[in-house]
Amino acid sequence: MVFSLGRRRKAAAVSTCPFTSASAPPADAPRLQQQGDVPLVTDRREAESFVRQFHHEQPDAGDVERRVREVLAEIDRTGTYEHTPAELSFGARVAWRNAARCIGRLYWRSLVVRDLRHVTSADGIAAACFEHLRTAGNGGRIRPVISVFAPDRPGRPAPRIVNDQLVRYAGHSTPGGRWIGDPRGASSTARARALGWKRDEEAFQVLPLMVEERPGARPEWYELPEDSVLEVPLRHPDHAWLAELGLRWYAVPAISDMTLEIGGVRYPAAPFNGWYMGTEIGARNLADVERYDLLPVVADRLGLDRSSERTLWRDRALVELNVAVLHSFQEAGVTMADHHTESERFLRHIARESRHGRPTPADWSWIVPPVSGSTTPVFHRYYDPVDASLRPAFLPRER
Repeated sequence: MVFSLGRRRKAAAVSTCPFTSASAPPADAPRLQQQGDVPLVTDRREAESFVRQFHHEQPDAGDVERRVREVLAEIDRTGTYEHTPAELSFGARVAWRNAARCIGRLYWRSLVVRDLRHVTSADGIAAACFEHLRTAGNGGRIRPVISVFAPDRPGRPAPRIVNDQLVRYAGHSTPGGRWIGDPRGASSTARARALGWKRDEEAFQVLPLMVEERPGARPEWYELPEDSVLEVPLRHPDHAWLAELGLRWYAVPAISDMTLEIGGVRYPAAPFNGWYMGTEIGARNLADVERYDLLPVVADRLGLDRSSERTLWRDRALVELNVAVLHSFQEAGVTMADHHTESERFLRHIARESRHGRPTPADWSWIVPPVSGSTTPVFHRYYDPVDASLRPAFLPRER
């Protein structure tokens, strides 16, 4: 990212963590290029680095040298290796800890890890994803959850979830160029329709879940059961007319199109969620001109003067829309963070990680909230630079 604060970038902090993907392998470690007809999938250095990191942070895990030998031997024999349940849980949590665009990492240890590596059918994955949403929704007390399905193996790629989130609203364009629903969901809407999904065009229509049992295969699609999608109708504490707009938003933001990589093993289907910060809905999803573009509507209902940008009508409408989001989730008893509190918590996370000698990479443009950024403590500081080699990690999926 580019800093536009008019100040010189401070020298990057040096990581004190010895367990990175750049660690050199032991000098006597054999290098496998191919084992029979099984191409190498897992990098031995990545695997060993992760095992050593796991044992360093989990000192009761047992003999690290024995585990390293087991893992390297399994890679030499099969081209990959299998994580223990404890390694999988640790790796998933650390991937969240390493997520440079997430402000909510203070809670990384609380991530609920569902080990579903045995589930490989489209039907099974869909059912497990619906249960993921129920578990995470938790009656409104949102829990951070990840569901980890089968990893890619040599010559045997694992299933993929097509949707970018488990819950997403459809987007339909009209012949006149107007949008019904969320333009962000347009490509998924088109794909679902091509598969045979047909629904009335509504502003907040939940898309079906689409699952590929192997990359490039025709996806299977599934309507989300009503009891798996927790939605919050939006109201304003002072303006009753906002309820008349019929706005709502789903409570569990479960990302489903990223690959979880742990120790060189890739899990292409690993949907995960935290909970929303209010500005994600009020200042982006509902307000961006490429999304629901509601600021003109809200400004007109507020009676604001839109004849000039100097009246700051956008800013005033934006604040009231965010007030409505926070108020509605609180009244519904659904977990949601505000950007001031979450900014303070993120600095607590940085301090805690620093005490452990670990860097906290952060993308400033994602960490600073899109409303009143300069009034939050995360605005007035620099961060450890984003390290693309840091592992475990959530990675953009290779299509």
